[in-house]
Amino acid sequence: MRIGPFQLPNAFFVAPMAGVTDRPFRMWCRRLGAGHAVSEMVTSRRELWNSLKTSRRADHAGEPGPIAVQIAGVDALEMADAARYNIDRGAQIIDINMGCPAKKVCNRWAGSALMKDEPLAMAIVEAVVAACAPRGVPVTLKMRTGWSAAGKGGRNALKLACAAEAAGVALVTVHGRTREMGYGGVAEHETVAGIKAALRIPVVANGDIDSPERALEVLRRTGVDAVMIGRAALGRPWIFRDTLHLQRHGHRPPPPATREVQRWLTEHLHDHYALYGEYTGVRSARKHIGWAVRALPGGEAFRQRMNAIETCEAQLAAVTAFFDALGSRHARLPEGPRLQEGAEGAPVHEDALPARWPAVA
Repeated sequence: MRIGPFQLPNAFFVAPMAGVTDRPFRMWCRRLGAGHAVSEMVTSRRELWNSLKTSRRADHAGEPGPIAVQIAGVDALEMADAARYNIDRGAQIIDINMGCPAKKVCNRWAGSALMKDEPLAMAIVEAVVAACAPRGVPVTLKMRTGWSAAGKGGRNALKLACAAEAAGVALVTVHGRTREMGYGGVAEHETVAGIKAALRIPVVANGDIDSPERALEVLRRTGVDAVMIGRAALGRPWIFRDTLHLQRHGHRPPPPATREVQRWLTEHLHDHYALYGEYTGVRSARKHIGWAVRALPGGEAFRQRMNAIETCEAQLAAVTAFFDALGSRHARLPEGPRLQEGAEGAPVHEDALPARWPAVA
């Protein structure tokens, strides 16, 4: 499938997740088979562009294209400026966040709260498309099925998606839940199928895609052009490799070799430390290590020990020792219980292993 001028290698995308889908994580997923990766959201507020957090989110050094950056905000002119700012820093696709359910985002009328104000939502879409078109940069849109099942707006994703297509948006991604649902209930992929049937541009389905089998089922049942995987990729980015294998061969590959997983995680940690530095890097890496080991023998106890480690060197040594011991007993990664998408929607904080799951924008 294509996004504007870009031909993507496959139909399995990484979902933008607050506090997770930084450059090292996106590159990790893409090396293991993801066909497309969108950045965590970047604010449209100019006064925050020079902050350390935003500068890291706008860092695309060494990242293969197409580079897709998600922007979030409530003012059409600010969003247009944010699009131009990120294009100047390497963005080749701009994604508009109209799907984040987090309270701190929605309380400012950004994210999925925009779906309650259709004129504002479309003013933002039109302004961003107008800013990107002269640069030849396609615009994509991520939304939910609506703010709520009833009331103002209701499930208005179809109406907004059709208007966005008419305004020049190149692709629409729909998380099959209203904002009111958060991450509870079951994703309404029948709503996404209806949107796909009505649009000519590519449509991507998101929500409850927690296994290769589920990814292919949603593709088949909805007719969408691609699916977006979020929480199921945390600590298990080879879900993209496994999904491609299932699609091509009709069965999953064997679990990856334990030493292979060790190498993948170690490479990711080196990239992570290089971006964040010693102090922040060792702390923000804890969540990635925790996700990687949580379903493995001894993984829960190891997760707890991670919080006491204060240096990158010691953290790497601990990870090496854990996988050396695991590899001596298991040539291939032991298969734990299926890792479901979580119900909570709080962003991951970088100072501790999360008790909750990150928000998918």
